[in-house]
Amino acid sequence: MAPGRPQKPSRLWDLRLLVCSFVFLALLCIAGYYTLNRHHQYPREPLISSHLHRLFLGLSDASLISASLRSLTAGPHLAGTKQGRRTADLVLARFRAAGLDARVAEYRSLLSYPARASVSALFRNGTSRAFPRGGEGGDAESPVVAPYHAFSPSGTARAPAVFVNRGREVDYLALRRLGVNASGCVAVVARGGGPRGAVVERAAAEGAAAVLMYTEREGAFRDGVERGTVMMGLGDPLTPGWAHVIGSQALDADDPNVRARFPAIPSMPISAEVAAGILDSLGGPHVPDDWKDGRARDERRRVGPGPTLVNFSYQEDRKIADIQNVLAVIKGREEPDRFVILGNHRDAWTYGAVDPNSGTAVLLDIARRFGLLLRKGWAPRRTIILCSWDAEEFGMIGSTEWVEENLENIRSKAVAYLNVDCAVQGPGLFVRASPQLDDLIIEVVKKVNDPDVNGMTVYQTWILANNGTNIERLSDVDSDFAAFVQHAGVPSIDLYYGKDFPVYHTAFDSFEWMMEFGDPLFHRHVAVAEIWGLLTLHLADSSILPFNYLSYAAQLQEHTKKLSAILDIGISLQPINAAIEELIVAEHEAKKRAAGLGERKALEDFSWLRMRMLNDQMILSERGFLEAEGLKGRHWFKHLIYGPAGDYNSKLSFFPGIADAISQAVKMSKEEGRAIIEQEIWRVARAIQRAAISLRGDIT
Repeated sequence: MAPGRPQKPSRLWDLRLLVCSFVFLALLCIAGYYTLNRHHQYPREPLISSHLHRLFLGLSDASLISASLRSLTAGPHLAGTKQGRRTADLVLARFRAAGLDARVAEYRSLLSYPARASVSALFRNGTSRAFPRGGEGGDAESPVVAPYHAFSPSGTARAPAVFVNRGREVDYLALRRLGVNASGCVAVVARGGGPRGAVVERAAAEGAAAVLMYTEREGAFRDGVERGTVMMGLGDPLTPGWAHVIGSQALDADDPNVRARFPAIPSMPISAEVAAGILDSLGGPHVPDDWKDGRARDERRRVGPGPTLVNFSYQEDRKIADIQNVLAVIKGREEPDRFVILGNHRDAWTYGAVDPNSGTAVLLDIARRFGLLLRKGWAPRRTIILCSWDAEEFGMIGSTEWVEENLENIRSKAVAYLNVDCAVQGPGLFVRASPQLDDLIIEVVKKVNDPDVNGMTVYQTWILANNGTNIERLSDVDSDFAAFVQHAGVPSIDLYYGKDFPVYHTAFDSFEWMMEFGDPLFHRHVAVAEIWGLLTLHLADSSILPFNYLSYAAQLQEHTKKLSAILDIGISLQPINAAIEELIVAEHEAKKRAAGLGERKALEDFSWLRMRMLNDQMILSERGFLEAEGLKGRHWFKHLIYGPAGDYNSKLSFFPGIADAISQAVKMSKEEGRAIIEQEIWRVARAIQRAAISLRGDIT
């Protein structure tokens, strides 16, 4: 090239200029999109926090909830049956009628039904009595399933009856002090000593041949019989840890891992009336004083064994069946990849007016209200998923299979899970929750009118009834929150009206019982719908999630104090205390970051991105309490703060790994026992540290 001649731009320079121009235009488009969306959506925040909530509350209609419950309870609808499928279709149709995107997620599962069963007694005077196995209340034509224990093995026994109180280890120790041995006998057990399956397993370990289990009731419902499952663990027993979708791997029913989920001896539920007929005829020593409930007949009762003989026969029909979860999805406008999940199970042992369809009727009402809000132009910031679970009564199967199938999405994207099982059992609000949601619950119940006391809010009557707020925790495995909290680490709430009810799992759990006793005006149902719905709107629409980990830290400190009171002197809880302090510091830092994020910040400072980052840190902090290897010997349960203890008589309802170690240490030398307890203390401390690091968001 000649000197001084102008140079032509190179092809490389042309390419660079083109790329830079494209990138610049792309950034302008992205900025413009977010600017337009921010300017359009941020003014909606005052509507979300006030006007929208008033709109939601103004859509209350007790008569519609009543009508839904009547339809749902028109007949029994046991999971895996044609009637159960029809109820799924009803819920699907109602979701779609509300204008929601609804679908069915189908799974397979091993389920258990009764084929044949009989119980009779041969008394000392030579007379015998066969006890009815048909419908309660003398209704031999009842369409409900005969009382049985799902997953009880088939078996027969002809043996003396022995009363074992609630079937706990302490009860068998009391019998041994009386010189009574349950081996070879039919154990008669009063409910209340722990999960049914664990009680039957304890009887098997004591050598019992079979178990008859009753629930003490008085009055008109005394001949009600409490059905239930005796399976240990959650989910389909053929797919432990993964979902049983069509075509997936499934273990054989004879696999040792499957058989270990079921008791070794058969069992059967009976009514309190039938139990009295057997127990009042026993000889042997008088019942211990601490077994008596102050009733006159308890003073006369003896424990046996015999002389009354029980003739027991049960044949199980165990088979693989299809179950249906029904889902409705409301896509989030700004964060469609973050999920607020509502759930209630639909299947019932009988008619299920209380358990669970009071909750199903409320879920359908929330779907109706959300559909109306959508027509008014509302769309949630985050995605809302309404879930109607199947086969909960057999062992939380529907919800567990769904969580296992969607585990990675749930762990990375789920904001919270809000569970309602029996929405209305009677008077009084009861709540269980992950501690970071306590403040949100209190805020919401201040906005809802009390269904039983005019002129007061639910918050005011709740405070009066409990001398303060009384939010319990989620260590039990008695409803569909279990898989979310204890396996996936999702912050959760479980709420209901009424502590318990006398027709639980019986044929008397009907629409008529609800109309006469449970909630005749359906005002409590309305209150649950309002609380459940407002919780959802807060979690789905708040720019910054309403989580408070200072509440969690305070609860952890309380747990640690209670643990210290039962531990041997010399075992230090300093690792846990130090980790809690880290969590407190991390939460204070998070609150400072949140305070600096205004709802209407300009796009240039990317406050929307910092909000999302902070929200994700709060969501994922709960996952920090999970341990990948799970609890020792019970690996599916991964939450080290809340989960069931292996020993159902444990004094601890938190720190399940530590609770297990304390129970095991009793059978070891002092040094070995201390070592396993200290190991679990360090595991809990590390879990709390993980939560604090996640909340802080920085790499250490």
